[in-house]
Amino acid sequence: MKYVFIAQHKKTWPVDLMCRLLGVTRSGFYGYQRRGGDRIDYYHEELLEAVRDIAKATEDSYGSRRMKEALNALSYPVSRNKARKLMKEANVQVKHRKKYKVTTNSNHKQPVFDNVLDRQFDVDC
Repeated sequence: MKYVFIAQHKKTWPVDLMCRLLGVTRSGFYGYQRRGGDRIDYYHEELLEAVRDIAKATEDSYGSRRMKEALNALSYPVSRNKARKLMKEANVQVKHRKKYKVTTNSNHKQPVFDNVLDRQFDVDC
């Protein structure tokens, strides 16, 4: 963003002065111009798309460890930290499943009460 501003105003003010005011190096600005401006990193975009696809296929149940293994299996060699950063950039968060907890104990010694109301919930159609 700073380099774009400098490129737009380099005929009005000196490049050296703008670089110092914006806190960038002059060599960085000229390197930016030599590279042809902002380039799109297609490999990075491909990685992000792979992360989104894996997350969608697994219903957001993969964390960074399993995401790393899945990306490595797809021939994208990444580390766990890289997988974590890709997940954060792709807005992929793990949906933790709540563990099933049994709340009914059918094997108790308490008396079972009679159905006093004996209500019938069948609807005649």
